[in-house]
Amino acid sequence: MATIKAAILGFGTVGQGIYHILNEKRQELREKLGVELEVTKILVTDASRERVPGTHHLMTESIDEVLAEKGLQVVFEAIVNEEPAFSYLKQAVAHKCHVITANKVMFAKRGAELEALAKANGVFVGYEASVAGGVPIIKTMKNILLVNDVSRVQGILNGTTNYILTKMRAEGWSFDDALKEAQSLGYAEADPFNDVSGQDAFKKLMILSSLAFDEQPNWSDVEVIGIEKITAAQVAEATEKGLRYRHVAEVEKRANGEIHAKVSPLLVDKEHPLYPVDDVFNAVAMETNYIGTLSITGPGAGMYPTASVMVEDYAEIIGKRAGFTVTI
Repeated sequence: MATIKAAILGFGTVGQGIYHILNEKRQELREKLGVELEVTKILVTDASRERVPGTHHLMTESIDEVLAEKGLQVVFEAIVNEEPAFSYLKQAVAHKCHVITANKVMFAKRGAELEALAKANGVFVGYEASVAGGVPIIKTMKNILLVNDVSRVQGILNGTTNYILTKMRAEGWSFDDALKEAQSLGYAEADPFNDVSGQDAFKKLMILSSLAFDEQPNWSDVEVIGIEKITAAQVAEATEKGLRYRHVAEVEKRANGEIHAKVSPLLVDKEHPLYPVDDVFNAVAMETNYIGTLSITGPGAGMYPTASVMVEDYAEIIGKRAGFTVTI
């Protein structure tokens, strides 16, 4: 049986999740894919600290050492910022490695460039985990776009803000109290700016725009409004009227061909597809010409939701290379 060697770049929450799933699903992946997967390198910033028992011998602080691994075929990237993630993946692609990323910041800005490089080198890029965590919106949209045109995409693309708004409505909490609870549960970072300001959702929206319309609007033209100024009184008033606040990221292609996008709080009623989506769940609603409006919902973050879709990307890539379809 052939062995596929893989590396994991970044070994925080998501990177560890990838490692655990690959080990736990090893036998099942072997049976479905007909190959043996072996994680041979893990790139970290401090190789002296073992995060997961039994992985110390796999850890390195050098990307050159990772790429020098003989027979390396797949690279999972779970680094936070644009750099050095893009430079590492660019090098991996040049080494004829398939790459799978969860990096929304990098992919929103450099995704088209990375995919072009991958195509030139005969390898694939998986980026399902860069948008909405465990919600398989990328695969779904790719399939829909084979026949349908998408005219508008609306989504709850950040679980932290959705959790805060849910608690403000269901518990009557203030924004500050809901944020503190989200931080204590690990849903929000110590510095929650990217979440509550809408910047996180904005980056994910730009990835969806590229996929749906083959282009993004000028970033400076996109209005991005956070949820910090929403008060408990406003939420209570909306609830009395049968409405709910959702932090919605939206992009549409208008009749004149212009791509328009916005991220902002939105009041929705019971008829809106995003109305029932609570807590840390994400959801995306797509308006299409043949199917109509299609909605998909699921967990938006966390170790296993994000890591699992990265492993699914791996399975899909290996299935393509082998000429068969894999379902997990």
